[in-house]
Amino acid sequence: MKQCRKAESIESNAHRKSNLKGFPALLLLALGIQLIPSELLAAPSSDCEVTYRETWRGGDGFGAGLVIRNSGAPIEGWQLEFDLPGGQRISQGWPVRFSQAAGSEHVVASSNAEWNTRIASGQTLELGFNGSANGSSGRPESFKLNGVECSAGSFAAAPNQEAARGSALADGPTRSRAQGSIPDVSAAPRKVAPATGSPNALFRVAPSGRITKNGQAFPVRCASWFGLEGRHEPPDDPTNPGGAPMELYIGNTFWANGNQGTGRTIEQTMREIVSMGLNVIRLPVSPQTLRQDSPQGRGNMLKNHQSVRVPTARQALEEFIVLADQNGLEIMLDVHSCSNYVGWRAGRLDARPPYVDADRDSYEFTREDWSCAARGNPSSVREIQAYDKERWLDDLRALARLGSDLGVDNIIGIDVFNEPWDYTWSEWKSLVESAFAAIDPIAPNLLVFVQGISASAGHQDGSPDSIVEVPHGDPSSNPNWGENLFEAASNPIDIPKDRLVFSPHTYGPSVFVQRMFMDPSQPQCRGLEGDAAGDAKCNLQIDPSVLRAGWDEHFGFLRDQGYAVVVGEFGGNLDWPQGQASLRDRQRWSHVSPGIDAEWQAAFVSYMREHEIEGCYWSVNPESGDTGGWYGHAYDPVSNKAGWGEWRGVDGRKTELLNQLWGR
Repeated sequence: MKQCRKAESIESNAHRKSNLKGFPALLLLALGIQLIPSELLAAPSSDCEVTYRETWRGGDGFGAGLVIRNSGAPIEGWQLEFDLPGGQRISQGWPVRFSQAAGSEHVVASSNAEWNTRIASGQTLELGFNGSANGSSGRPESFKLNGVECSAGSFAAAPNQEAARGSALADGPTRSRAQGSIPDVSAAPRKVAPATGSPNALFRVAPSGRITKNGQAFPVRCASWFGLEGRHEPPDDPTNPGGAPMELYIGNTFWANGNQGTGRTIEQTMREIVSMGLNVIRLPVSPQTLRQDSPQGRGNMLKNHQSVRVPTARQALEEFIVLADQNGLEIMLDVHSCSNYVGWRAGRLDARPPYVDADRDSYEFTREDWSCAARGNPSSVREIQAYDKERWLDDLRALARLGSDLGVDNIIGIDVFNEPWDYTWSEWKSLVESAFAAIDPIAPNLLVFVQGISASAGHQDGSPDSIVEVPHGDPSSNPNWGENLFEAASNPIDIPKDRLVFSPHTYGPSVFVQRMFMDPSQPQCRGLEGDAAGDAKCNLQIDPSVLRAGWDEHFGFLRDQGYAVVVGEFGGNLDWPQGQASLRDRQRWSHVSPGIDAEWQAAFVSYMREHEIEGCYWSVNPESGDTGGWYGHAYDPVSNKAGWGEWRGVDGRKTELLNQLWGR
């Protein structure tokens, strides 16, 4: 049975080429936005304070944060006004509405959703924006909230990003990427500063099935931030052909803005997503991420601007965890693959070809020459990154030690292996129990996140002709990779219930078109899925009743039994098959109106809310091949192939979807 497939992000020598899909919606600052009439707003007392802080400044760009503090009576509906001097222009803002008329210094920010309409007494509200500076560094001198002057908190200027770039940019190699060379301007190794938090926060699952931190309820508001597990360069890349670099791209590549970078930093992004409600980052890694000397995690394989570049993937992992701790973010560590090259195909620890996408049309990254199996490989294999149970358990122990090694208390748990779709339930259950036995003596305060399997197994075990069908309930409801927990009902995992979190994955049509999406008015399409359904010009229909039945038997029943369920991955391209969809999808599914994946996501969020299931959205960053990200992206496979690496503002529609899930 063909299984659900999730495409990788892919890149080309036109700076980058990708199957990017998430719609890059800006929080548009357009004229004509309807502002709230002042007579309809309740005026606050003078007990309000606004603190303005620059978060970054470099080239012609800058970013700033605003904190509104209400010390008076509750405010229902608000409007903040201030002036940005010197021709500074806001380009994007969050998590509320910003407007600035052309040619004017005057800026108005106002509530734009139910959750940010009210500022309670004693409450603060954090806003942020990016803008163009044209060399000016003037700051607002006064603020009015609903027409009443507020006191100004202390001002903090951002460090000068130009100085931070140092002499390496000015004096180093000048050849551009378009000329086929990437200068190696890696920064000197930095020592990670230990965090100040006390280690070993106690994470548990309460009898209700909800997660707690130090005995207090902890709502999981989560999204993945991928890249450190390995990404994929095309075969014709001039510097790293067919490579798999391990790096957290952050919208600040070395070629951006005439090699000056954009100024965006990881910490800036963390502050933005925290202000929008996120409190957990699921962080995928591969075994190679943990090695300081991994060649694809260092040197001229790295694409971030030198001002934000980290010398090795392992150091980047450690710095990210410490920085997240300092910014109030928990980390879920995810062993995402057996190899930074094999990536999402690795449905087992020792995955070997043939991989499921070997016959995929218009796809450069089949990786039939790479394997995680030490033996039993087909003749196509030229490179081996051998992995097995013992190596995996050693890596889990290393991840379990990170909290104490780094002096942080923000590691909520470990997602022990991503989408183990090529195992039977009994095989996977045994591995999970071994994983817990390895983690528990080292980190007894962490949770263990366990994904499901799929509908068949044995594709990559060295005997692909002997595939095993796996029970998953109704045969017409085909589970995604990582979704199938059906057999946990009759053969439960032997891990304490207060340490175990089930973490299924599920996606809509922008990732894979499943048989459940077929329009019943087309009997000729019954049972079709994937490319075959597209070639047959099948129409798609999202029927929540059909989908809910599948979700119930694949994982929803566990929530009813009091287990914690945190969906490890869900999300997608809201404009599929258009937006930034790949050319192959645009052409194959041109008969389908955009928005079908948005219908799927709305149905799934509704299901999660009703069953008190939490989840991790895929993803924060926008370079994912078939889902896009929370942040938008300049790349387009038709109109802007050179836009890879340039982030835009968050997609407000995805923010609204997450706010619904989070009850904000």
